[in-house]
Amino acid sequence: MKSKKGSESLAVSTQIVLPNDTNVLGNLMGGQLLHWMDVISAISAQRHCGRVVVTASVNNVAFNNPIKLGDMVTLKAQVSRAFTTSMEVFIDVTVEDRRTGEQIKCNEAIYTFVAVDQMGRPIEVPQIEPETEFDKRRYEGAMRRRELSLILGGRMKPNEATELKALFEG
Repeated sequence: MKSKKGSESLAVSTQIVLPNDTNVLGNLMGGQLLHWMDVISAISAQRHCGRVVVTASVNNVAFNNPIKLGDMVTLKAQVSRAFTTSMEVFIDVTVEDRRTGEQIKCNEAIYTFVAVDQMGRPIEVPQIEPETEFDKRRYEGAMRRRELSLILGGRMKPNEATELKALFEG
């Protein structure tokens, strides 16, 4: 299976926060943001592998800053690493400053998707070739995040987590 460049999986979406998207404080509801992130990250994963994908897990979500009614929100999703049948997708969420046009990062998340065939069975996906130093750091971190997830899920013994052990031994 051929490796792909990480940038080939980039997916971008811009949304405006409408009244139905907000809570009583006028902030974007977390569930609505999770929905937007799930959709954009699924598009990224599908672009990478060219197959139907299913959400396997939401590994990390950080709601760092509130997003207000009327804000323009941009979500950028990109596959950070592909494993055998799964892909880690990193989502960066920014809000546009209405006066300056500056993009201010307010949230991020990491989702995992699995590519499936017509019967819903996992299938292999192409590997990623990270391009930039930033992409390489996310790529390397993905293995540590995966090992931690497998340990916490009881599917890997801590002594088998070579990448995590290297952090503490090196």
